[in-house]
Amino acid sequence: MPALPSFITEPLWDQFHTLLPRRQITHPLGCHRPRVPDRIVFDKLLARLVLGGTYQQHADHRVSATTLRSRRDEWIAAGVFTSLHQAALDAYDQTIGLDLEDLAADGCIVKAPGGGENTGPSPVDRGKSGIKRSLLVEGTGLPIGCVLASANRHDSPLLRPTLETLGRFGLHLPDKITVHLDSGYDSRVTRDLLTELGCGWRIAPKGAFVPINHTRRWVVERTNSWHTRGFKSLAIVTDRSSVVQAAWVALASAVIIIRRLIREAWVIFRWDTRPARRP
Repeated sequence: MPALPSFITEPLWDQFHTLLPRRQITHPLGCHRPRVPDRIVFDKLLARLVLGGTYQQHADHRVSATTLRSRRDEWIAAGVFTSLHQAALDAYDQTIGLDLEDLAADGCIVKAPGGGENTGPSPVDRGKSGIKRSLLVEGTGLPIGCVLASANRHDSPLLRPTLETLGRFGLHLPDKITVHLDSGYDSRVTRDLLTELGCGWRIAPKGAFVPINHTRRWVVERTNSWHTRGFKSLAIVTDRSSVVQAAWVALASAVIIIRRLIREAWVIFRWDTRPARRP
């Protein structure tokens, strides 16, 4: 049984395939061993993203664990995962439209039992090794950017690099942007940063209970839940390299955006919901 339904994997693979670099054959006779098809490796990496586990558990007679890791590193070096995330955002923006006027950011701590880069003692897991994802989402909850850090880092210092991920849109940003944050960001430093960046803000005050459904920041909580509950490799991080950790986040974010794009397009453009034409 596939890890993801075909209506998600097929358009995802179509875009992913176009981003793959042209392979250079350097053998003097051009007679290397037959290369494992990229589609097989892509499906295996998707399965590991969703189901977690080791590379050995996902290897079989068609592809080895070594090939999975080497092809993964090859695609990371070519920037394919980052480009896939950007292509998914561009497709959604052209078809439905991104809400970049209202943004939300928040941190999420997950387990990292193997340690490695971007890991540190988790304050919510008895000091065990963990990793923090500082996530930025647009108004409806689609992930825009993510910064990885050790679990014991505070959310507030991570806000600047998190907001700087908006640079992926270049000059195509609205004139007025409002950032929605929880009480962990309620400080003068945060307000000075947002003023410097020309952003407005809605920050939950410290010491006051504000129901999350009364704010616009509930969407980032939902997206953090999608990451941790929908993708086991993001809930328990076993990769030690920071570039590999970031690649998994980018791939998961692309899956989330494509899934939302398909659902929104179905509701908006299907025949039975189109407005009746006037005579």
